[in-house]
Parts: sequence; C-alpha cells; structure tokens
Amino acid sequence: MTITEQQLLDRIHAGKLIETVDQMSPLYIEGMKRILTVSADTELISAPAYYLAAQDAPSTNAYLSAMSIIQDELGHAHIAYRLLEDLGVNKEQLIYERKAEEFKYPYAFDVPLETWAELAVANAMYDRAGFTLLGDVYKHTSFGPWKRALAKVDKEENFHLRHGETWMRKINEQPGGHAELQRAVDWMFPLTMEWFGLPDDLKKHTEQIDYGFKGSTNDQLRQIWLSTGIPFLHSLALDVPVHWDEAAQRYIFDFPFPARFVADEKRWLFAEGQSTWDEVMTRWKARGPMNKKFVDDIQRGYNELHNIRHEKKTWQEVVA
Repeated sequence: MTITEQQLLDRIHAGKLIETVDQMSPLYIEGMKRILTVSADTELISAPAYYLAAQDAPSTNAYLSAMSIIQDELGHAHIAYRLLEDLGVNKEQLIYERKAEEFKYPYAFDVPLETWAELAVANAMYDRAGFTLLGDVYKHTSFGPWKRALAKVDKEENFHLRHGETWMRKINEQPGGHAELQRAVDWMFPLTMEWFGLPDDLKKHTEQIDYGFKGSTNDQLRQIWLSTGIPFLHSLALDVPVHWDEAAQRYIFDFPFPARFVADEKRWLFAEGQSTWDEVMTRWKARGPMNKKFVDDIQRGYNELHNIRHEKKTWQEVVA
C-alpha cells in the first residue's frame, strides 16, 4: 500500500521517524535520494582532493593525520551510499559508472588543494561546512537510519575541523605562514559560502524542510557557519570580508556575492561586481578543473578490472 502525502506528514509532525520505504511517499523517496546523493558524493570526492594536498605534509605524523581524515570521509560516503541502496539505488552504478560531471558535490572540491596550508584551511572551513550541514541533519532529520548513522559522522567531522584549526594556528606562527593562510582564505572563503547552495528565495526543493530532511534553510545554515567560522578566523588576525550587523543580528558580506571566479588562477573577479545565481549554476554544472581527474582516480580500479574481464571474455570467444 502506498502511503499518502498527508499520512506521511502526519507521522513526521507527530515526531515519529521514517524507518522503511513503505513509510515513505514517492516525493519523500526522491527528495531523500537527492540529499543523500549530494552528501555521499561530497564525502567521496573529498578523499582525492585531500590526498592531493597531503603530499605536502610537513612530517610523517601530519601525513598520517590527513590519511586518517581521508579514511573517515570514505566511511561517511559508504554510509550514505548504503542508505541509497536501501532506497533502490544501484550503488555500484552510482559510484563507478556515472560520468564525472554527473557527480553532485560542492564546486569548491573542483579547485585543487595544493599545499598543507590549503588543506588546513579546507579542514577548518570546508569540514566546518560539512559539520554545520550534517549536524543540522543529525538533529532534525525524519529519516531514522540516517539519524542514527550520523551520530558517528558528526563526531568525526568535528575532529576534522579541529584538525584544521590546530594546523592553522601552527602555520600562523611560522615565518610567512600568516600570508600563506590569508592567500588560501581569500579564495576559499567565498567558495565555502557557496557550499550552502542557493539563497532561500531561489531554493527549488522545499521538501527538505517540509519533510524534515533538515531543520534549517540554506541562508540560516550560512549564518550558523559564520557564527563560529568568523570568530576563529579573526582570532588569527585573518582578514575576512564580512561584518556583523547588530540591527539585523546577522553577518553581512562586504564583497559581491555571488561573484565570478577564475578557478585555474584561484581568483575572484570582485571588481566586476555581483554575478547572478544563474551564472553560478552554469559554473557548478560545468564543474571545475579537478572534476574529471578526481572521479577518474576513484573509478580507475573498477574500470581496469572491467577491461580485464572484457578482454578475457573476448579472448575466450576467439579461441572457442
């Protein structure tokens, strides 16, 4: 029997968790697939992104700490892909057979992290975004299996952002370290603000709030990130183009947002003024410079095994 939308909403509003597919409406299933895919892809693609920067680790211990974070991220990805499998999605096809441009994750990971300082900033800012988003899901989601799984993920994402903060403090005390951090923050901070998606007045998928997939809107989540991220960055005397508006009780951007970005140069074209979200969406859909490489890195072993099996089958047909 298919549950009606009203029966589903009545269950959610009564504070009951959704546990199985037979308790979901078709719209709920499609919405949950959408948010889980973004979460899974984001965790997965962070692995090759962080691995690239880990090559610049200043010590063996630092390198191993990065590997530990990468291991965590792959585990988080597995959780989300496994839940998608329960919703009828082919996990193998989703990971190994999609085209690179079909993956759904924040554009920030398409821009290479090339130094240990950039990795530290990514942990402190990108993982803070992940912690903000998944922490909100953990508190508010109506999907029981994901809520329980996120108890582990929430703690590990907190470790990742603390790792970034610790290393940013260390780097900030080194000769030239402050300037290096500032250069990274200059291009990575606006990308982190994009992480939370379209502004609320342009948001298309309102079921994320209606169905209790999460508890806060995109703009609210941006402000939650800013409430912890900005004080930390200011504690290192890093310049961030935002200010607190006492009357509005919120952080206000002091730069054009959204804006145009030259990914190959890691440079924002703020002098050109504000861009449009349509332009941003076009950039997101086109993906960035590392998209194909990172997806190829993930899919390489699967494709090589597939080719070996194909060649073996072809040879058997020849000699038969």
